[in-house]
Amino acid sequence: MSINNLEITQESIMRGVKFIIKGRINSVNSPELQEKLEEALKEGHNNIVLNMLRVDHLSSAGIKVILKAYKDAGKTGGKLGIEGPSESVRNVLGMSALDKMLIK
Repeated sequence: MSINNLEITQESIMRGVKFIIKGRINSVNSPELQEKLEEALKEGHNNIVLNMLRVDHLSSAGIKVILKAYKDAGKTGGKLGIEGPSESVRNVLGMSALDKMLIK
């Protein structure tokens, strides 16, 4: 897998949308994730779940994208949460004190 490889699949869930993310989220490909999240919010999906079980790396650029979507979802009465974070994602979010806020 390339260091910039990112796969994002989307599925409908009750009252929202789930993104299943695989690979690395870094400064090169975080705009792809941002685009998907913004599109979901524009379509009225303000309850968003990010399944990050297969994410190998989460950079500060990825955190920025996730926090923006978290705020945008909250503005419309929705929420964004991370389910099943990989150990790497859990560690990064823990170091930045975002784990309790984002991990569901």
